[in-house]
Amino acid sequence: MSLQSSKRAVLTMAAVALAVSAAVQAAPADKERVIVQFKPGSKAQVEQVVGRMGGEKHLDLHNDNAMAVSIPSAALSGLRNNPNVLLVEEDAKRQLFSTQYEPGLPYGIVQVQANLLSDAAATTRKVCIIDSGYDLGHPDLQSAGVSGRFNSGTGNWFTDENGHGTHVAGTIAALANNTGVVGVLPNNKVGLHIVKVFTASGWGYSSSLIAAADECAAEGAQIINMSLGGSRSVRTEEQAFARLNSAGVLSIAAAGNDGNTRHSYPASYPAVVSVGAVDENEVIAAFSQQTSQVELSGPGVAVLSSVPRGTGERVDLAVAGTVFDANAMDGSAKGSASGALVNCGIGSAPCTGASNNVCLIERGTISFTEKVQACEAGGGSAAIVYNNEAGPLLGTLGTYVSSIPAIGISQADGQALLAQLGSSATVGVTASDWAFFDGTSMATPHVAGVAALVWSYHSSCSNDQIRAALNASAKDLGAAGRDTAYGFGLVQAKAAVDYLNANTCSGGGGDTGGGDTGGGTGGGGPGGGKGGKK
Repeated sequence: MSLQSSKRAVLTMAAVALAVSAAVQAAPADKERVIVQFKPGSKAQVEQVVGRMGGEKHLDLHNDNAMAVSIPSAALSGLRNNPNVLLVEEDAKRQLFSTQYEPGLPYGIVQVQANLLSDAAATTRKVCIIDSGYDLGHPDLQSAGVSGRFNSGTGNWFTDENGHGTHVAGTIAALANNTGVVGVLPNNKVGLHIVKVFTASGWGYSSSLIAAADECAAEGAQIINMSLGGSRSVRTEEQAFARLNSAGVLSIAAAGNDGNTRHSYPASYPAVVSVGAVDENEVIAAFSQQTSQVELSGPGVAVLSSVPRGTGERVDLAVAGTVFDANAMDGSAKGSASGALVNCGIGSAPCTGASNNVCLIERGTISFTEKVQACEAGGGSAAIVYNNEAGPLLGTLGTYVSSIPAIGISQADGQALLAQLGSSATVGVTASDWAFFDGTSMATPHVAGVAALVWSYHSSCSNDQIRAALNASAKDLGAAGRDTAYGFGLVQAKAAVDYLNANTCSGGGGDTGGGDTGGGTGGGGPGGGKGGKK
C-alpha cells in the first residue's frame, strides 16, 4: 500500500487489537491470569481444582494440554503442587508492534498547514462547490450547514452518481469524527452550498457553469470551488466571473490535467485563481497544466477523500506482518484472501503449489490476464503481480473479471517478497467509502478550503485581499518567484494568516478576525484504493 494506506492498515490493526483486548475478560485485581499445563487426560480434574480454588477458565489450548485461567494469588502454590499439573506460568500480555499516527490526516492537510489553525470562526464563511453532487448521509460529511437546489437537468444535489463532487467536498470539509479522513475545515463550521452541474457522464456547458456560479453568489457563498474546465474560452463566461469578482466572490478553478501549456477555462480567466497540482514531495504533477495563469498549487496526487458510499476501493497487502503498497488490477474480484506466498514465476502455466495460497508473479512476456488465470488454474486464492521495472504497477485485466483478488506492486517490493516465500500473505480488494484520486481537481479544494479558513480569521478583508495574501504567503517552489508550473507556490494557511496579522487587509494594522492559531484536527483512517485523475 501507499504510505497513507500503510498507516491506515496500522490503525485498523490497532483498532482490532483494542477490540480484542476489550472482549477478553481481564483477571480481577486479586487474581492472576496464568497458563496451566496438565497431564494428558486430566483436563476435567484440573478444571474442577481451578473451580474449587475460586478460579475461572478463559481459554482451552487443546493442542498443548493447557488452559488459560485466572486464579487467586494465594491458590497458586496449591495449583502448582497438584499432581495433575505440569506447569503454571504467567499468561503474558502481547501487543502490536506498530507506530500510531495522527488518525485520518491526509498528507495534503499538513502540506497546506490547515492542521495548524482552528476553524472555529468558519461559520462566517460559505464555500460553493460546483460539481457532480454530494453524498448526503456519508459518514464523513456534514449534513448540517449544507444546502443545494434541485436541478431539472442533473437532479438532486444530495446525490452523486459520478463521485467527483463528494471527493472534492471531503477535502474541503470532511469531519473530525474518528471516521475516515479530515478536511481543511473539519469541525462542521463552514457553510457549504452544492450546485450539481454534472451527471454521471461528467460534462456540462459553459452556460450551466455561469448559472451555477450565479446561484452560488445568490446563496451567499464567498468562495466558489470549480474542479472542472475546458479548452475553449467563452467571453460571456469570462465576463460573468469578472462580475462575480467585483461583487466580492473569490472563484477558484483547476488548471487542467492535460500536462501541457494550453490554457484551461474558467481557470485561466483573470478573475479566477488557477490551481496546479503537486505530489507528496511538493513536486509538480506530470499531468498538471503549466500556463502563465497558474497562480497557486495544492496537493493533487494520491489524495484520499470521501466518495459515495461503497464506491471506493481499498487495497491491502500484508506479508509476514509487513504492509506493502499495492494497486488493484482493473477487473479484480472484490474480497480478501490469505495463504502462504508461493512463487509462480512469469505465470505462463498453471501455478503448481498455489492451491489455497497467494501467487507471486513477475510482469512480462504475457498479459496480466493470463498471469492471473495461471494463478486461478492452480487453485490460488489471490494474485500479486510485481513490476519488471522501477515504479508501481497499475494493471488491467481488460474485459476479464477474475474470481480472485488481483493486485500489482513495485519491482522493489516484488524482489523483497521473493525473500518471503512461504510466509503468510493477505490480499484484499474491498469496497470503501473513501478513495485516492489524482488531479488538479483534487488540488483546487485544498486552495478553496484554505481560502475559507484564512478568510475566517480576517473576515473584513475583501476577496481580492485574501487572494493577494494567499499569493504573497505561498511556499515558493520550482523556479524562484512565480512560474508557470507552481504559480506563486504551494498555498499555506497559517503563513497567510500570519501575513495578514502583520499587514492587515490594506497592508498595515491588525484585524485578526475570529478563531485562534492553536487548532488541530483528528479523525479515523479507512482504506481507499487509488483512482484516476479527475
